This record gives sequence, C-alpha cells and structure tokens, in this order.
Amino acid sequence: MASAVETPVKVSAGIPAERIAFIVMVVGLVVAPFFSYPLFLMQVMCFALFACAFNLLIGYVGLLSFGHALYFGWASYLSAHAAKVWHLSPELAILTGTATAAVLGVIAGSLAIRRQGIYFAMITLALAQMMFFFAVQAKFTGGEDGIQGVPRGKLFGLFDLSNDRTMYVVVLVIFIAAFLFIYRIIHSPFGEVLKAIRENEPRAISLGYKTDHYKLMAFVLSATLAGLAGATKAIVFQLASLTDVNWPMSGEVVLMTLVGGLGTIFGPVVGAFVILTMQYKLAALGEWVLVIQGGIFVACVLLFRRGVVGELANWLRIRL
Repeated sequence: MASAVETPVKVSAGIPAERIAFIVMVVGLVVAPFFSYPLFLMQVMCFALFACAFNLLIGYVGLLSFGHALYFGWASYLSAHAAKVWHLSPELAILTGTATAAVLGVIAGSLAIRRQGIYFAMITLALAQMMFFFAVQAKFTGGEDGIQGVPRGKLFGLFDLSNDRTMYVVVLVIFIAAFLFIYRIIHSPFGEVLKAIRENEPRAISLGYKTDHYKLMAFVLSATLAGLAGATKAIVFQLASLTDVNWPMSGEVVLMTLVGGLGTIFGPVVGAFVILTMQYKLAALGEWVLVIQGGIFVACVLLFRRGVVGELANWLRIRL
C-alpha cells in the first residue's frame, strides 16, 4: 500500500504541485456551472467528499471499511427528516445528519478496531447491513420510497437554496472547507502517526503510541465527513433513499478511491468525477454500466495500481 501513497512533488519554480492542483481544482469548480449542469456538479462534490473521507481511513491508516454507506446513508436520512418533519433550517439539518454519522462512527469504530484486516472489513459490512435492514423496516425512513420532497429552505434565513446557483455555492464552500480540513489532518502530527500505524503498527506501539485510540479517532473523523457528504446530498437532491445506505454504495466509494489513487489527496476527487461522469454519459446502457465499471476496476488494479493521480504523481516525480 505504501507504493500507492503520494509524496510531495515540486515544480521547477519551487511551488508545491499540490498547491497548484488545489488552485486548478477550485478554479475549475467555480467556472464549471457555466459549462455543465449544477446538479451533476453538486453530486460530484458530494461523492468526492465521501471518497475523500473514505480515503482518510484506508489510504492513511490502512483500514478497509466495507460499510461506509452506513454513515453516508443515515446522515442523509436524518438530514432529510430534520428538514422535512422537524422543519429545521438547512444548516441545522446538515449538522444533524453529520452528528448522527459521528455517533454511529463512535459506536461502529469502537467495535471494529478490535480486529484487523478482513475481520475489520467484515465487521464494518455487517454493521452497515444491520442498519440497512433497520432502514427498510423503520417508518420514518419511508421504506423503499425513502424521504421525498425534502425542502431546501433558506440558509441562515437569508439565502434561498431553491435556486440551484445558490445551492451550488453552498455545496462548493462545504466541499472546499472539508477538503482543506482533511488536508490539514493528513499533514499534521496526528496524520504522521496515522501513516506510521499504516506502515508498521507494532513499531508505532513500541514508540509509545496508543494506536487503538488513533485508529478510533481516524475512524470517527472519516465517518463524520462521510456523514457531512450524505447530509448535504439529501438537501441538494431533496431525497434520502435506501440506495444511500445499501452495500453497493460502500463498494462504489471503494471504486472511486482506487480509480483516483489510494492514499493521494486529490485521487478520490478525480475518481468520483470519473465514475459519476461515466454513469451519466452511459446511462442509456442501463445495467451494462456496472460491467464497464468492473472492467475499469480490473484495468486499474492490473495496469494503474497507483490510480490516476498516483500514476501522474509518480510520472512527475521521475521527470522532475
């Protein structure tokens, strides 16, 4: 897994490539609504944040979760329920969903980090599926119909989010803020400990670090940020459904992360854009889209093991 991790790349002028890539990403997202559908772009940002949250856990701690749909989906449900039934403002509805994901992260993480490897992955999957079946039976989730007609409301009572342009700006701010927060985590002393745990946990323990505490904190942060993505998506699309909490959603975020580049800061963003664009462009093919996704996954594993961003970073490292 270490080979897939991005190392700093400097351009000839001495400016970190990450800073340039960040500026390009922000500028691209600012001008993108003039050339594409705002709703599609907002979907990309929500899933990019979801993938970034997942990557924080697998790419920088080395923990593979097969149940991240649990936090994404249930944050979506609580955000939608808070906005539609409790009549909370959109910012409070999103915070409600995010807080729900954080609580679920603490509970699931406390159980899952007791095991490693495939056992950890299976525990996260089992917990996610348990909550999926609960969502099917619970009345407030709407069962197979989900929670529909969620009002967007007015942000802070001032900005009408029924306007797609205004909603886009809000989603953009949330995404950029969360992205910078993840970047700060990765490049902090806490993040360095996480990388040490990923590389050699017994050695980290021998140095005096309580690795279980660090892994639990990373798990909760990942779950919380995934919940932020799900809660925001529910407000954007005015819908929370079983699709958000089902196991294929967990598989999709794994695919996005691997395609973009595991352990790279921009990889999940690129992966989310590639997968969602492919789904959008090939929607007429129906279920064949899944076959094509499977082919791309196999190709990435066999030919581009570092993912799109990982291979690009490696190429730049060699050339520069």
